Amino acid sequence: MKIFLVGGAVRDRLLGRPVSDHDWLVVGATPEEMVARGYLPVGRDFPVFLHPVTREEYALARTERKSAPGYRGFTVHAAPDVTLEQDLARRDLTVNAIALPAELVGADGQFEPDPEKLADPFHGQRDLQDKVLRHVTDAFREDPVRILRVARFAARFDDFTVAPETMALMREMVAAGEVDALVAERVWQELSRGLMETRPSRMFEVLRECGALAVLLPEVEAGAQRMKIVDTAARQQASLAVRFACLVHDLDESPGVVTQLQQVCDRWRVPVDIRELAEVVAREHLHIHRSGELDAASLVRLLERCDAFRKPARFAEALQACECIARGRPGHEEAPYPPRARLLSVLATAAAVPTDVVARQAQQAGATGPKIGEAIHQARVEAVAASSD
Repeated sequence: MKIFLVGGAVRDRLLGRPVSDHDWLVVGATPEEMVARGYLPVGRDFPVFLHPVTREEYALARTERKSAPGYRGFTVHAAPDVTLEQDLARRDLTVNAIALPAELVGADGQFEPDPEKLADPFHGQRDLQDKVLRHVTDAFREDPVRILRVARFAARFDDFTVAPETMALMREMVAAGEVDALVAERVWQELSRGLMETRPSRMFEVLRECGALAVLLPEVEAGAQRMKIVDTAARQQASLAVRFACLVHDLDESPGVVTQLQQVCDRWRVPVDIRELAEVVAREHLHIHRSGELDAASLVRLLERCDAFRKPARFAEALQACECIARGRPGHEEAPYPPRARLLSVLATAAAVPTDVVARQAQQAGATGPKIGEAIHQARVEAVAASSD
């Protein structure tokens, strides 16, 4: 039984990046041996175990054979006779197919990746030096999720290029319909992770180049301005919700029975909170841009449409998205964006109105139901108007 540190930990250490997770590979063991040593079995599709102390994942070396379309269509073989090289051969990219013997890793998880002691049968170190994302073997074509992973890694390592032969293979996979077999949850998982990388635009550029964008997100064109907007949000270290809102902000400028934004969110089962922010930004970003032209009544109505009084944090994110959208326009990259500070100030003024007092006074005057809401609205308008005098 031999244990190796594999995947992202070795890759990131070689690149001088911080290492957050450790993935361990066990060669020459059976599930029964792992359990006998105190490891807890947790793998559903193949043998994975949790270390009895650290709770880190240890996977048995395995090979895979394609048996059906999609990323779940595999027959897995995990046995003591599976070698380290055979396991590394099934991985996606050469830079992720490098292994380090576990005995060279300290108890604190620190290690020095001595090139002489690394198992690197597919020359991942060379590709790291050359800054190339290259598939390991032709088995890459068997898992369509790998197209998304390559695009996501391109967004993370934004100075890397995709090897021409890998791009050609990805195009073949798209043409063969492999991308059509992807399930919504997995697509959203990879897209959302890519959006949170250093330069998200690279993910969409790679997906467009291989043809997958037209299948997965035909509504979204990876044009220069849209990509600049998304990258602006990344530079501001914006949340996932803000970055997604920036990506899809202009899909609803042409009204429809079922809007493009709804189609995207339904197709990939976008979480409700992220979807709701995107809908606010798509509907209101032009009004927010022009909010300096609005009177007090229109400003309060804008806040109400955005549900800013109940969800001020979401409104603040909507304003951040609008700022990124504005700065994505040519020549406006460093331009100030007054609506953000102005509308936050307007919200603070309107929210400071004692609505309980206003409601009680309206009730005493005989108002009920919607009339009470109108009284609160008017009180907020008057407060905003007074503050601008």
